Amino acid sequence: MDWQRHIDTDRLADWMVGQGLGQGDVANARLLGGGTQNLLLRFDYNGQDLVLRRPPPHLRANSNDTMRREMRMLEALAGTHVPHPRLVAGCPDEGVLGAAFYLMEPVDGFAPVNGLPSLHSSDATIRHRMGLSLVEGITALGEVDYRAVGLEGFGKPDNYLQRQVRRWQQQLQGYAEFPGWPGPRSIPGVDTIAGWLDRNRPSSFEPGILHGDYHMANVMVRHDSGELAAIVDWELTTIGDPLLDLGWLLATWPGKTVDEDTIEHFRLPPWEGFPSADELVEHYRANSHRDLSAIDWYAVLACYKLGIILEGTHARACAGKAPKAIGDQLHRSTVALFERALGWVR
Repeated sequence: MDWQRHIDTDRLADWMVGQGLGQGDVANARLLGGGTQNLLLRFDYNGQDLVLRRPPPHLRANSNDTMRREMRMLEALAGTHVPHPRLVAGCPDEGVLGAAFYLMEPVDGFAPVNGLPSLHSSDATIRHRMGLSLVEGITALGEVDYRAVGLEGFGKPDNYLQRQVRRWQQQLQGYAEFPGWPGPRSIPGVDTIAGWLDRNRPSSFEPGILHGDYHMANVMVRHDSGELAAIVDWELTTIGDPLLDLGWLLATWPGKTVDEDTIEHFRLPPWEGFPSADELVEHYRANSHRDLSAIDWYAVLACYKLGIILEGTHARACAGKAPKAIGDQLHRSTVALFERALGWVR
């Protein structure tokens, strides 16, 4: 990708001077890979190693607002026990680089979905610790007092659970605008799961911060242990019910066999040693005051919501607006998520 077309390093350097980061040149700039279409540029500046994050080249309707929300969340998490990239400076102004962006410190860790290094691949005990530390990341996040860290008004916790099914039903119905999409009939149990969620919805919850897309692809792990180095990609973060993050982890966690998986690249080889889904729930229970008696409901909601999100790419692919191979792959994940949800419902 020709990132220079979207990140003017001279304008960036001028802006950094105004942010008190000193005078210098952007050097050794290289584009990083990631789990999203957002641009991640790592570079050296005035003796600092920095990472810039900005929206994709072709801005979506909410790209700049999402970037502003991310930087606000990272700023709020400073000083908490939640592992996260440290925010260095944020630019909500779209005029500097053509989009909102922010700077953060690089994370000293690796993305597990890109492959386990030798230390982790050779030690089942470390892999077990990796799974438990994933749970500890969201228990720590759920314990943060969002009002105390300045996030009042960041989300709409009132009636959060009551809104979910209808919100995602509308999203799915909206895909009908893409010619060639076969419609909801290609997804097993859409109406059955929606009805079950409405009938079994918890009557109350304790609002808190949730990441919103919590799984193996959105974390980084320390090089020297199984500890969590950082939770990344905060695009869907909001104030709602933090138990949905645990449900999301359960929805995407590899099953006992490959045939039971919902996301094909989340089974990290070797998988032996990673905790079972039941162990994840029990570890959450041991580290949180929250009531897990309805955790199956949150796992089903996570399957429903994530499946509909992934189906959007399939719908766009059917209309020639996304690569067919990716659309087909994500549709398979949608079907697997709904089949897992049906198993819990039945």
